[in-house]
Amino acid sequence: MRIATFNVQNMRLRHSKAGVLLTGARDGDGPARESAAAKVSDVIDRKLTAAILREADADVVAMQEVFDRETLDYFHDRILLPSGSAPYPFRICLPGNDGRGYDVALMSRIGLEDVKSHATLTAKDLGLEREAGDDADEPVFRRDCLSARVGELTLLVCHFKAPWPDADIAWMTRRLEALAVRRLIERMFPDPASAQWLILGDLNEPQNEPRGERATAPLIDDFAVDLVTRLPEDRRWSYHMQDTSIYSRPDALLASPAFARRFPNATPLYLRQGLGHEAARFSGERLHGVGYHRPHASDHAAIAIDFD
Repeated sequence: MRIATFNVQNMRLRHSKAGVLLTGARDGDGPARESAAAKVSDVIDRKLTAAILREADADVVAMQEVFDRETLDYFHDRILLPSGSAPYPFRICLPGNDGRGYDVALMSRIGLEDVKSHATLTAKDLGLEREAGDDADEPVFRRDCLSARVGELTLLVCHFKAPWPDADIAWMTRRLEALAVRRLIERMFPDPASAQWLILGDLNEPQNEPRGERATAPLIDDFAVDLVTRLPEDRRWSYHMQDTSIYSRPDALLASPAFARRFPNATPLYLRQGLGHEAARFSGERLHGVGYHRPHASDHAAIAIDFD
């Protein structure tokens, strides 16, 4: 079974009198910023997004920054299938907490069971403490933690808080999200270390954490195995910040100790062919149509991993 995770950067289906438009892989995608040139790039972007997923050819794909199920279905039916990809008959995208509406999603060629959103969970629900002054009834997850079972493996798809505008506050939010995912797993399984689970998605870890410690430490330290560390350190990056020399590794694959032991040779594969040429650290061949910044498949690389 091959599993992939991909932040597809603000994928949204917009309706207008002229018809429908699937927005491209770009930030600041409000209608006021639409132009003929932007729409051309939008179309190419999403064809490149589909090309990456076709190349990944995963049995299960976790996606981040998908606006809703209608968007997911439109992309699957109108863009992905025509690219030559095999279909994903099982598709999930449930409402989360992102004020802009961008959610996490799953596409699978294998039946999904026990699908559940945890977007409404609070610190109080999970027996966790919030920072002084924070609302204990506020949802813990910035977007969601979407759980589903595929065979005997439980997936937890996450998209943690981005490290801005205030890096320190964002660190505290991500730390609480990490604690919440850990608590969920502890409640799902009597012995989490011996269970079969995988946390995947965009954990939004920056190159340098403001507090000198990874906000996701509760998930790493003596709890999960970071499968990305099976690669040399200089090959672990999946994101390049525009107009900077910053390369980071926000996209994660964290396996239970038992699942990691079961597949000791499972090593992540980064698909960077859809990144813009400004991500100069990647010297490989890019997909046809990729530009300096745009068009591109996303500002993130996809990651795939085989569990044979």
